[in-house]
Amino acid sequence: MHGGPEVSEDRVRDARKRCPGGYVDVTMLLALGMILIFGLAMIYSTSSYRAYDLYGDQMYFFKRQALYMLLAILAMYIVSRYDYRRLLRLSAVILLSSLVLQVVVLIIGTASHGSARWIYIGPIGFQPSEYAKTAIIIYTSARTAVESKNLCRPGCLIKVMILPVITIALIGVENLSTAIICFAILFVILFVGSPRVRHFVLIGIFGVVGSVLFIMFAGYRANRVKIWLDPENYADGYQTVQSLYAVGSGGLFGVGFGRSVQKMGFIPESHNDMIFSVVCEELGIVGAAFILIVFLILLRRMAVTAMNARDRFGSMLTAGVMAHVAVQLLINVSVVTNTIPPTGVPMPFVSYGGSSIIFILMEMGIVMSVSRGISYDETDI
Repeated sequence: MHGGPEVSEDRVRDARKRCPGGYVDVTMLLALGMILIFGLAMIYSTSSYRAYDLYGDQMYFFKRQALYMLLAILAMYIVSRYDYRRLLRLSAVILLSSLVLQVVVLIIGTASHGSARWIYIGPIGFQPSEYAKTAIIIYTSARTAVESKNLCRPGCLIKVMILPVITIALIGVENLSTAIICFAILFVILFVGSPRVRHFVLIGIFGVVGSVLFIMFAGYRANRVKIWLDPENYADGYQTVQSLYAVGSGGLFGVGFGRSVQKMGFIPESHNDMIFSVVCEELGIVGAAFILIVFLILLRRMAVTAMNARDRFGSMLTAGVMAHVAVQLLINVSVVTNTIPPTGVPMPFVSYGGSSIIFILMEMGIVMSVSRGISYDETDI
């Protein structure tokens, strides 16, 4: 007989396969790094003309985005070292704080493109809707994990959805596109966490009806549908038409990095939501396809992390972040190619913006925190 407790060979093998600081998904890091570097390069290319025209410095937007990105990477690293399971207890506070901020921005928010979306503290601007995406991911994942055995009951499902839906409705008052992204995140997490498909048919119908009502009660949103159907006959369709010119003129291999014509004032703020159109113009179908493939690799690694997380909460968190990146990317590319009505959604990790890059990289930090608990053999897929 042995004096100490028995330890299974499987546990010993798993312990040996874990690195001291936890598992590091190198493929995920490389894919993310490539996208971030690509984004910085494209921001320089797309913004240099406008930056020089406005500020006399071609690198004005590039330098600001580089600073935002450094802060975001630092935040991502700090979050990745934090045990994500501690977020379980903080989830309600995080979402409630987001809900309060949505009320505040409706009252004292600063307008951007006709909508009150920003809160300014001195010179620093903050977009509460970006925080809301992260808050909804954390809260819904936590409630789904805690109520996993009861989610098949409609009453429990409704209870889990109440706070996120209220938050989404407040966002939708001024920013329907972000509200749609938040609802998609909520839908995906609940769908992954619950086996009852019929519940999600009803949730999907609820989401579509809600979106239609928001469009009907805001005239400018209905006009966007008309512009989408026939952009050349409307003055507000100018950006869409110029974006399509950029996509079409790039051809297979593009006109060359930095040689876009459409960024010379034809596409308004081409370094923001419409940056993918300049990607297509300068790098062609091949360049655009390349960066989309890198995104798919990143999403695949997140899927692997979600499937192999040590607990349900980790799986739901990763699924939520994955939904955020995938849905936002899909909407952005669809708007640029006029597949859906025009709306302001940045390309994740690529478009210019401080709030968006900081919060989405913090979400990636959560994913990396989840992946630290995974052993090597579980991720060799």
